[in-house]
Amino acid sequence: MESRVDLLHWSQAPLLARPYYDGGHPGPIIAALAHVPELLEVTAPFLGAVLGSTALQARIKEIVVLRTSARLDCSYCISAHSVVALDVGLERAEVLALRGQARLGDCFHKPEEHALLDWIDAVAGEAGAVSNGVGTALRAHFSEAEMVELTLLVATTIMLNRFCTALALPSSPETLTRLANEDLL
Repeated sequence: MESRVDLLHWSQAPLLARPYYDGGHPGPIIAALAHVPELLEVTAPFLGAVLGSTALQARIKEIVVLRTSARLDCSYCISAHSVVALDVGLERAEVLALRGQARLGDCFHKPEEHALLDWIDAVAGEAGAVSNGVGTALRAHFSEAEMVELTLLVATTIMLNRFCTALALPSSPETLTRLANEDLL
């Protein structure tokens, strides 16, 4: 399926969007957001702050993003973050488990990982309030600041999942090649 909106090339992008291109193709999310540069100007820094380097380990962040994306069945995000997850040190088996293609319990054994995965599944996969038990289990392993960041990361990923899925954003050929090489297609 082709993208539902044109992914703007640098030469097509409004002047306010061009700094985000940095002389090349910025990726489908930015190329789609370039249609509305006033939203791009606030969204790109927000995404950079949430998804970029913070006090949380990159491994933890990718567990959150990949598991959330799998819960929402966002093919673009699952593909992109399977590659990122490998790059930050997750094993192929862990990637498969987070994507729902293997049992989580076969790969994730630490109590803090179980608490995190239960939190992600509750926030991303269920309607209504998160149960006190799931919240208490997460609080036993993560600080309040980490809980806030983890929750914002899940919520931001949900927003991106819906954006990418609704607009049918395509995975890059490089991502698909890497996934094929890792036997993750």
